[in-house]
Amino acid sequence: MSNVETAPDEMVCGEQDVAPTESSAPASREPVAVEILTPREVPLGGPRAMTVRRTLPQRRRSLIGAWCFVDHYGPDDVGATGGMDVAPHPHTGLATVSWLFTGEVEHRDSHGVHAIVRPGELNLMTGGHGVCHSEVSTPDTTTLHGAQLWLALPDAHRDTPRSFAHHAPEPIDLGGAVVRVFLGELAGAASPVPTFSPLLGAELVLAPRATVTLDVEPTFEHGILLDTGAVRVGGTGVTPSEVAAAELGCLAPGPSRFELTNEADIPARLLLLGGAPFGEQIVMWWNFVARTHDEIVAFRADWEDDPEGRFGHVTGYVGRDGGTARLHAPTLPNAIIKPRG
Repeated sequence: MSNVETAPDEMVCGEQDVAPTESSAPASREPVAVEILTPREVPLGGPRAMTVRRTLPQRRRSLIGAWCFVDHYGPDDVGATGGMDVAPHPHTGLATVSWLFTGEVEHRDSHGVHAIVRPGELNLMTGGHGVCHSEVSTPDTTTLHGAQLWLALPDAHRDTPRSFAHHAPEPIDLGGAVVRVFLGELAGAASPVPTFSPLLGAELVLAPRATVTLDVEPTFEHGILLDTGAVRVGGTGVTPSEVAAAELGCLAPGPSRFELTNEADIPARLLLLGGAPFGEQIVMWWNFVARTHDEIVAFRADWEDDPEGRFGHVTGYVGRDGGTARLHAPTLPNAIIKPRG
């Protein structure tokens, strides 16, 4: 998915409220507060396209582990909005994670992959050195609903060759909740998809008024992106806090267990994201993750002047209006983009 905000200079990664600690987990036994991030609305693929809710990055927080970008969209009436139609666009230094609740998206990329993104199935595209891809909701899709997430690649792996992975996790019944683990490990389930840093990605659906207790990795940061319902996060070592629909609740490392309670009379659906503190500063602008402003300038020039040299070519993309053109990069901000993280 392409980051096409009307003011892309706002996408400079913001500093987190709390500076990273040197140890993997805080020594203090003080309860961990839940930091609530509210979304902003961003048009996806230009002003004619669907609108997404973006909670990460923000000036308050850049990362949750290696998770550096969280878009949440729908339920979107494709008949009214036209659905998703994102022409070929580039990525560097990151991996994209596609996760759908409803609908289907056709994915094509310069690694030669042509795949359909379906609900409950992970599609992970790695574009370290450079990749380009397109995303179009399928003709049979009437409602589109899901999340598009990015993972920053650690410095040692950020130039890795492009690749693609697919995984359909089995649902695990936790009693009052069902979990699908698409990255990492949770509740005795493990994803076979390899990652370049320690990570967790899972979908949980809680029954109305149900509570689930999760054992988690205490050295991880965690994020709770709520899709439906109203969830209270609590338990030993966590200051109780409410997370509303479309909000992202963030927890610092420390707790080895926390509770999620659905306080609504409808099922609560959420994505639980986690990872070890990234420990590196990044520069993120448009669709690129880099380490310096000069790298961003070079990536943009590569895409505009010789896209196939670094990013390759997407075969078979045809937009809803019959167009086949790629997206062009916006103008760089009139300022040096500083590393943050």
